[in-house]
Amino acid sequence: MQMDKTFIRKGKIAEQGNDFEFWQSRPIYERLLALEQIRDEYNRWKYGAEQRLQRVYTIVKRA
Repeated sequence: MQMDKTFIRKGKIAEQGNDFEFWQSRPIYERLLALEQIRDEYNRWKYGAEQRLQRVYTIVKRA
């Protein structure tokens, strides 16, 4: 899912709708897609690439 960055609407702050009510009216799947898109955009901005899982090493002492 990509954000449409070509649509812009100007208006007064007092006329702005309530974001909480809007997102509560959206299905869970759509909310999760939007959250994943925000997370992905932040990681690309902050780290310059897609975030991946880190390797985890465990040292086990064998007796």
